[in-house]
Amino acid sequence: MKRFADLFTALDQTTKTNAKVAALAAYFAVAPDTDKLWTIALLSGRRPKRGVTTTLLREWAAEKADIPLWLFEESYPIVGDLSETIALVLPPATRSSDKPLTEWIEIVRDLGQHDPPGKKRIVLEAWDSLPSIERFLFNKLITGGLRIGVSQKLMTRALAQATGIEEATLAHRLMGDWTPDTTTFDDLILSENPEADASKPYPFYLAYQLENLGDLGDASDWRAEWKWDGIRGQLVIRRGTHHLWSRGEELITDRFPEFAMLPDFVPDGTVFDGEILAWDHAEDRPQSFNALQPRIGRKTVPKKLLKEAPAVLYVYDLLEHQGQDIREQSYDIRRTHLAEVIGTLPNDAPIRLSANQPFSNWDELATLRETSRERLAEGFMLKRGASPYLSGRKKGDWWKWKVDPLMIDAVMIYAQAGSGRRANLFTDFTFAVWNGNDLVPFTKAYSGLTDAEFRKITAWVKRNTLQKFGPVRQVTPEHVFEIAFEGIQRSPRHKSGVALRFPRMSRWRHDKPMQEANTLDDLKEMLDQYG
Repeated sequence: MKRFADLFTALDQTTKTNAKVAALAAYFAVAPDTDKLWTIALLSGRRPKRGVTTTLLREWAAEKADIPLWLFEESYPIVGDLSETIALVLPPATRSSDKPLTEWIEIVRDLGQHDPPGKKRIVLEAWDSLPSIERFLFNKLITGGLRIGVSQKLMTRALAQATGIEEATLAHRLMGDWTPDTTTFDDLILSENPEADASKPYPFYLAYQLENLGDLGDASDWRAEWKWDGIRGQLVIRRGTHHLWSRGEELITDRFPEFAMLPDFVPDGTVFDGEILAWDHAEDRPQSFNALQPRIGRKTVPKKLLKEAPAVLYVYDLLEHQGQDIREQSYDIRRTHLAEVIGTLPNDAPIRLSANQPFSNWDELATLRETSRERLAEGFMLKRGASPYLSGRKKGDWWKWKVDPLMIDAVMIYAQAGSGRRANLFTDFTFAVWNGNDLVPFTKAYSGLTDAEFRKITAWVKRNTLQKFGPVRQVTPEHVFEIAFEGIQRSPRHKSGVALRFPRMSRWRHDKPMQEANTLDDLKEMLDQYG
């Protein structure tokens, strides 16, 4: 655990990418293989299940520190992190331990098998044998909240330095449905075994939002596809079966039974990249994201929902063809192979080929882009015809050219403190619009302001609190904020009757009195137009 704690400290004390990579590479060069495997798992989101509630942890920590629980609870929001609060209030350890990371994780995972007294005994013994930083990490492992501030991309780069294996190769090996229980460091990282996991997808190629169309050069070098609002997915067909992966590396095969027929028609050794969309078969076009949303998160889908929102994979790239990785080939060549594969499928197959939108110049495409919302699209994806399929988010060859967000001016009526480094600031707000003479809450937002603006609004909230409801403060309705959002839909769960997609604060409207904020009728008009 000490070696892992030293790594965490080194990563936490720098914001420089090269320093983070160097610290990780040094760790991977000397740590035991089991610890290296668990570190890779933790940094890629594979964490032990929580075996103890945070309520019990708070009670045990207050008791061990010999302070009243109310004092601990008052300290928690000031520190901003439960694991750190516990580590700070506990008395110094009376023993020491040389257990490696893997053993501590096994202890954490076994907690769920014990009754509350047994859990308490194990946790108190751990606290009494670990110094402060290692206690903090142990607490993070228990709560499942360990976030080290290192992306999987940086971790992969460090692994490449430590092992001498190419970064792109490692990125692919780290994909898939593995855990430290199902593999070893040698099998996952060092072995060249293409048959190890027939379901394994490829790392997704992600695009940045385009800021300046003029930077792209000659329009003839580029291909444009409509950008649809669905679930990004890879469909892997190998060994006569299929596996569907989301961009977040979640296996979602069972949630979309429509695709079960595809191994009967699609050749083995095929991997599609595309967007899972709810499809209107009568009109042969996508439905809105609202139609697909009820299917998200469901392990099984009832027949009624399958009928109302049948899914298709709107395919725009081919990553594996006839069992060969073709990502290094150009976009145009991959698309030629893709069209050939799709052309062999029956008409009722739940797959559609994403068509390229013809255009002769950028002005023509910009005019088309303005029609995106009426087509239920988000804008365009722009891809250079000569581009390979890369891993992760890269600039240069792929761009998102989305339409401008929708906007509404709203009044802030509730505020809540953030967490982590923003625990001392009010960052989470509830906003309302006018309905006659009443302010009706309709959305929450917590991003979009600068740190300086958050500090300013925090000072104002403290002076203008009307009531407290636990961590939430009702404030004097006064400040107007411009709320940006990507979409709007009907919602019987909300008092306003609407729900926004990806709301965020785009501007603090110091220039606008609250009487000039938008109304519920304005939202309903947007709903009729874009919902």
